[in-house]
Amino acid sequence: MEFSGAQPEVDLTYSDVFLVPRHSEVRSRLDVDLAPADGSGATLPLVSANMNSVTGTRLAAALARRGGLGVLPQDLPLPELLEAVEWVKSQPVAWDAPLVLPPGATVADARLLLPPVSGRGIVVADARDDGSIDLAGFRGIVPATRLATALLDATLGDITRGETPVIEASRIGDPRAVFTLIEETGADVVAVVDDDRVVGTLSLRSALRDSVYRPGVDADGRLIVAAAVGINGDVAGKARALAAAGVDVLVVDTAHGHQAQMLRALREVAALDLGIPIAAGNVVTAEGVRDLTDAGATILKVGVGPGAMCTTRMMTAVGRPQFSAVLETAEAARSVGAHVWADGGVRYPRDVALALAAGAASVMIGSWFAGTIESPGRLLTDDTGLLYKESWGMASTKAVQGRFGRLDPFERARKELFAEGISSSRIYLDPQRPGLEDLLDMITSGVRSSFTYAGASTVAQFHERARVGLQSAAGYEEGKALPVSW
Repeated sequence: MEFSGAQPEVDLTYSDVFLVPRHSEVRSRLDVDLAPADGSGATLPLVSANMNSVTGTRLAAALARRGGLGVLPQDLPLPELLEAVEWVKSQPVAWDAPLVLPPGATVADARLLLPPVSGRGIVVADARDDGSIDLAGFRGIVPATRLATALLDATLGDITRGETPVIEASRIGDPRAVFTLIEETGADVVAVVDDDRVVGTLSLRSALRDSVYRPGVDADGRLIVAAAVGINGDVAGKARALAAAGVDVLVVDTAHGHQAQMLRALREVAALDLGIPIAAGNVVTAEGVRDLTDAGATILKVGVGPGAMCTTRMMTAVGRPQFSAVLETAEAARSVGAHVWADGGVRYPRDVALALAAGAASVMIGSWFAGTIESPGRLLTDDTGLLYKESWGMASTKAVQGRFGRLDPFERARKELFAEGISSSRIYLDPQRPGLEDLLDMITSGVRSSFTYAGASTVAQFHERARVGLQSAAGYEEGKALPVSW
């Protein structure tokens, strides 16, 4: 990356900078390869934050199916974390995982999981104990749009009408051919069957996405997933168990990554020689990068205080504007063969592009993903009828209560005295982009265009060719669209 004009004398946020177009021979956005080179197995430079309100199993699987990487949070007890890794690894790659409810579930139950949007549906079935669905127990698919008009107390079994079109799993291959097969059925969603079982669903939009995205898979063809551990307790034991379960990246995580306890934990994990990338953080300086990589980290999480749920900077004055933090740490990481994940501070696709321009291999996203259908938690409705999910910071009182719930009341109360961050925030679903994949479409479309403007077809080329300029607050405002005419 190079600056256009004078070098900055102060640290910069994403809003302080912009990308300057330059000569390009990249003909199309589809000629751009967004795969990071960080060893994670991802084909998109997008990582979901290891926050309880952001990354659950459903979001991790959906993200990996399109090439990103989900990081399961460290607050889960180890048995639950191992079970979550196993679940993600068991999910389908070539089609969407079914969202299943029994015939006796009501429309109200379904609307806690799925809003009435096109291209999605509820599989109505009596599942076996192992979760599989045989055709004998399959009642059909209720399109999500039907949930808008059905009575809330109606059962899904009662509103399932007609035969649901099905596609044999063996026929799924070329996205264009699959698109045509689905289009010929006239259905919003079709069931994917393999022998006598229903194994997933597909929609027209799914088939289109299959032509654009490449799934992130491991050596055995299973979806990739990462998991986080803290820096206290039996870190090595947890790391060994997660690696044995098949986790693809291990994230050693704490708010202040440049500390002795982190270095101790990293050395313990690195000594296990697990054969997978070790991400660690958070840091914001070249010195932090050097110390953590010396201890065994291969990926650095970068960012202190830029997250939407974080109050660290206002409470402590500690942190660093994110663009400059990524720029300095990425250069330091590159010099020792390591990589950087830019963690936090993204509000628009432009910010993702700028993080990559500064040298990040991937960009971690938290609150943006928290407001999606796939994130953990149920869909809630405010007084005006808008849908939202609850979100909270990982150092907040709510997170502390969950993390230290096993302590005696006195010790837990002492921990809560030092909580930071927002304990409860409403993250509204975008009516136009309510799902994770809808956001991925928007983000990657913008980032692909950024690459073409820079004349770069890969992330590595973008790191070299990106030209960045400084702008005033007025310059930033000028770039925003106007909702009404002037």
